[in-house]
Amino acid sequence: MTETRPIKRRTLIQAATGAALGAPALIGFAQQAVTLKFHTFMPPVSNVWINMLKGWMDKVEKDSAGRIKFEAYPAMQLGGNPGQLYDQARDGVVDIIWNLPGNNSGRFPRSEVFELPFMMNNAEATSKAFWEYVQTYCADEFKDTHPIALQVHGPGMFHTVGKPIRSAADLKGLKMRGPTRQVTKLLASVGAAPVGMPLPQIPDALSKGTVDGCVIPWEVVPSVKVHELCKHHSEFPAGSPALYTTTFVMTMNKARYEGLAPDLKKIIDANSGMAASAWLGKIQQGGDAPGRKAAVERSNTIYTFTKEQTDEFIRLSSKIDDEWVADMDKRGFNGKQLLQAARDLIAKHGKTT
Repeated sequence: MTETRPIKRRTLIQAATGAALGAPALIGFAQQAVTLKFHTFMPPVSNVWINMLKGWMDKVEKDSAGRIKFEAYPAMQLGGNPGQLYDQARDGVVDIIWNLPGNNSGRFPRSEVFELPFMMNNAEATSKAFWEYVQTYCADEFKDTHPIALQVHGPGMFHTVGKPIRSAADLKGLKMRGPTRQVTKLLASVGAAPVGMPLPQIPDALSKGTVDGCVIPWEVVPSVKVHELCKHHSEFPAGSPALYTTTFVMTMNKARYEGLAPDLKKIIDANSGMAASAWLGKIQQGGDAPGRKAAVERSNTIYTFTKEQTDEFIRLSSKIDDEWVADMDKRGFNGKQLLQAARDLIAKHGKTT
């Protein structure tokens, strides 16, 4: 009995020493797990939030085996307005945001080329083009943050409360909500009275008569109840260029990104870039069919413009391109070159989608 006591004591000491030596490693491993705050304006019932943004977060969590987690805040739950989201990411108020650059009118001017009239007809392909364009021609526009993805939505179209739109002439004098400065210029060019406002304000504006209608893609219709508030919808023929699209950025606070453990940084990188941009665009446009179905089920009228009517819209809005080119030239950029580059990239990526 007396001989076993020293052995037990040595065993306990060795175990305690091993635990103490192992503790820093265990603590270091635990510290590598991070929780990132994700903030956006989109409502929690939207296709964008449920299928797209949550889908992206779920994949990152899975790829990291749960070592990257998210606190997810839709509908501006952390405060502020959509125009402040980019600065919230820049300043570290939140870690990642998803927003329209157009919510900061004129702040990202070279990126606006993708919002010009009749530029695109496929969100997946155009999102690839947008990513490549920004990296090549205007990466400095987003230099204050760490961009994760750059994408666009599916074709935008008209939705009106009382008056059906069956030609450009039908828009004359109608108060129409537009999302960005290029789209409000487009609306003015075809005779409407443009009203710029963020997406969350649309239901109130339609119900109170502040606007007579709005332009949004089909996929966002149910989340802002446009199919309930508008009786009429007007779309362009399948295969034709879209009336417009809107650009989006998912971006991260730079210091937060740089402070990640190297392997976690690689996981963010693997879920960033052109492929992530294309996936986001594809998922967002994938919500168009259910959004359209919601309007059909309410027996709303859906009108498809003829080729001749589409050509009339293109003709009326063609000066918007020239105005953008002139604006870029005044800012010291080659506007014509940038416009052609965007068109070429859309064509290039369209061939592979």
